[in-house]
Amino acid sequence: MKADIHPKSYRLVVFKDMSNGYSFLTRSCVDTKETTKWEDGNEYPLFKLEISHKSHPFFTGQHMFIDTAGRIDKFKKRYAKK
Repeated sequence: MKADIHPKSYRLVVFKDMSNGYSFLTRSCVDTKETTKWEDGNEYPLFKLEISHKSHPFFTGQHMFIDTAGRIDKFKKRYAKK
């Protein structure tokens, strides 16, 4: 393996799906500003996701639409006059 090609901040991080509350712990080097307490009692950095494999229609087999950013409202407001 080549030396010095991996990030130094590689650590355990909790990823939380904000659409359904599902969270999982994995290794990552993503920058985070928040922390959360995990099931084992330890505190880990928290990264919030808009969608994960538990809420994505491809993985769930259900067609559910989650509009967390308000894109539909912005579209309707922009093109309502036309």
